Amino acid sequence: MLGGTFADLLLRRADDDATALWCDEETWSWRRLVAESRARAHLMLERQDPALPHVGVLLENTPEYVAWIYGAALARMTVVGVNPTRRGAALRDDIRHTDCGLIVTDRERRSLVDDLALGIAPERIVVVDDASYAGALASARRSDLPEQEPSDRLLLLFTSGSTGAPKAVVCTTGRLAAIAIGATESIGIRPDDVLYQSMPMFHGNAIMANLAPAVALGCPVALRRRFSASSFLGDVRRFGATYFNYVGRSLAYVLATAERDDDRDNALRLGFGTEASHRDRAEFERRFGCSLTESYGSSEGVISTYRPPGTPAQSVGVPRPRPGSDVVVVDPESGTECPPAEFDEHGKLTNASAAIGEIVDRGGAPGFEGYYRNDEATTDRLRGGWYWSGDLAYRDRDGYLYFAGRSNDWLRVDSENFATGPVEAILSRHPDVVMAAVYATPDPRTGDEVMCALELRPGAVFDAAGFGTFLASQADLGTKWAPRFVRVVSAMPLTATNKVDKAPLRAEGWRADDVWWRPGTELKYEPFGIAERTGYREEFARYDRTPLLP
Repeated sequence: MLGGTFADLLLRRADDDATALWCDEETWSWRRLVAESRARAHLMLERQDPALPHVGVLLENTPEYVAWIYGAALARMTVVGVNPTRRGAALRDDIRHTDCGLIVTDRERRSLVDDLALGIAPERIVVVDDASYAGALASARRSDLPEQEPSDRLLLLFTSGSTGAPKAVVCTTGRLAAIAIGATESIGIRPDDVLYQSMPMFHGNAIMANLAPAVALGCPVALRRRFSASSFLGDVRRFGATYFNYVGRSLAYVLATAERDDDRDNALRLGFGTEASHRDRAEFERRFGCSLTESYGSSEGVISTYRPPGTPAQSVGVPRPRPGSDVVVVDPESGTECPPAEFDEHGKLTNASAAIGEIVDRGGAPGFEGYYRNDEATTDRLRGGWYWSGDLAYRDRDGYLYFAGRSNDWLRVDSENFATGPVEAILSRHPDVVMAAVYATPDPRTGDEVMCALELRPGAVFDAAGFGTFLASQADLGTKWAPRFVRVVSAMPLTATNKVDKAPLRAEGWRADDVWWRPGTELKYEPFGIAERTGYREEFARYDRTPLLP
């Protein structure tokens, strides 16, 4: 199957009456899924706009979403997973940048795109729960589907977005086919597994670590429309799920539910994901009797790791072998390899400034298919013939990698990547704000927290209640963008060229004076005093992430 396409894998299931999908009370066989995917392939070919050839899908995890992805594979078209946590101009720019001339959504989410002035004709906005949808599928012209080539672009997967320059990773149908087959071995999924899927399908994690290997093996997939910690165990039992995929914080949310004596009464045998803390992984395995496989990787598909026996608990493992690959950690300024990490008797990293650098592959990136319509970002990834991941890590003397965060001006909150610029633009609308800087501060469990520094107009005093009300009124504020911490500064630190210098802000983080925080999910800010700081620091210690604090 090497050199084949994802459509080739899918068509092998065309006469298979075994279960392919469960969702809510629906059950689809593989035979039905392939037939439904064909119908959507014909509809997208009929309604495509040659000038804007891509299909933007804005749905929850449903059989419809799956059928549109698979239909694109059959139609030799490209699906863009539209991120529903984005709002306003950011969402509009994502759709425009990726040349979506056909939008697939439902009545609930249609309102997100109605006021964006996308210039898309009404017949090219397909609403899957509209009364006319079934008729449109049935009446679409049934012409021969085009021949496939492995180099055909199938998916555009956003890793992050910034004003005017969103980044969408290209994934061809050939690469997805190779991932589908390779994941069965690298992850350990078996033909008799039942795969539980609750991660959002605009993420590479959901497609590459669940849907794609299911097609290769003929496994059934149990879909949850959106992740729910309280429903996780009930779903697992109802579907008899033996495997699930995750991204870091989802484990923490499940562990936050009340523990019961019968938690281990389930069929789970394996979970695969990224960015969960060692403590959460160990607790999950103890509580639910399920082994977890943790790795480092990205949708770009160049550098990934695995954890051989004996891997230290905090490590993401060692680089997965690839012909010509040479994965190292380097100083991003000089390009020289960083020295091995040194630890004290308590396991604390003692040479962080020297040991932490960017993960690069000095062997290049033969598997990297680039970013769509973003040559600058693609070139930046491939500087000097090396592949620069944009991620920070350190490496111990035995070669094990330890993830240390993101480089540049990006944040990763609840496994969502986003740039600081759009958030700063929103905060700068506040009538009392002269200048706003947004930056990452480590989360006690995984990823980042959003922190901002605000320079207020002369005579203004920070109004915590008013600030929360202001954020709630910003329609284009992404659901992950609200700051966890707010610092008020008398004057913003500037470089010699009068640009904001975030380095000292990041270094001080929430340990600075005049800091407020949002302890819960509501947009309510309180002073971050001595007691709160002590308790927060203790969280880092509990999850073995104290070395990430300056």
